[in-house]
Amino acid sequence: MVRMTDKVTIDHRIMGGVPCIAGTRIPVATVIGLLGGGYAVDEVLAEYPTLTRDDVLAALRFAASAVDERELPLRLSA
Repeated sequence: MVRMTDKVTIDHRIMGGVPCIAGTRIPVATVIGLLGGGYAVDEVLAEYPTLTRDDVLAALRFAASAVDERELPLRLSA
């Protein structure tokens, strides 16, 4: 198991290794998808009562960190 933060873990035995909120089987992508779909934090918490506000904020921090990583595409010369 890889602990990405105190609230986000990656474990190949849980959900196939996708980043999840620690101690749950709730993928970070699910939480971010709900927020991106217009859900307020309180609505996410209502949908997933085992989550805390700190869990939701950790998912946002994890997602921000993930998109901050840069991969430069290689240009193939003709």
